[in-house]
Amino acid sequence: MAEERPVTTPLAGDFKLSSKQCPRSPEEEEEMSRLSYTSAVGSLRYAMIYTRPDLTCAVSTVNWFMLNPGKQHWEAVKWVLRYLRGTARLGLVF
Repeated sequence: MAEERPVTTPLAGDFKLSSKQCPRSPEEEEEMSRLSYTSAVGSLRYAMIYTRPDLTCAVSTVNWFMLNPGKQHWEAVKWVLRYLRGTARLGLVF
């Protein structure tokens, strides 16, 4: 992710995530089991709850597919991580 370009929206409108994108074959399930989808979503949930309420919609969307994520779901999680990378220095000052 270090080489990825930051983005300006938490989740792009062209991400149409659904259960139809979940793995259908054992090979796809094996490939997705090697990724740390649940860990990444858990970290995003932590950030959302404690410091980043702007992530609520995006994290809620990717959270729906925790049990059986597909490649498009993983791409959406990576998108949210790219958004965090680009907005890490933003904040509220009182």
